[in-house]
Amino acid sequence: MNCREVLTGKEKPFEIYDDISAALSDIHQFPDLVEPIYRKAMLMDEEGLDRLRFALVRVQIYSDIHRNEDMEQAQKLKYVSQALEKVIFGSLILEGEVMGHD
Repeated sequence: MNCREVLTGKEKPFEIYDDISAALSDIHQFPDLVEPIYRKAMLMDEEGLDRLRFALVRVQIYSDIHRNEDMEQAQKLKYVSQALEKVIFGSLILEGEVMGHD
């Protein structure tokens, strides 16, 4: 899976996607990346933030769709994307599940 492609969807990619992709690819980097990602997000305009939120939602949907292929990887993707959405936006659009749990 190419994390950056999932984040980008059909839109033009943002630079912040590089940091998010690094966290999605290696969850061990996530604790060190969460604050820099948050700070970059806080510099974005309203439209950019809206696109960023849907990028994170795309990752959550992707992880749900591919859950049966690699359960551990899907859980990691979902955890990182939900944690970032909560930190940046204060809530989740897809509230149906608790972070990291089905």
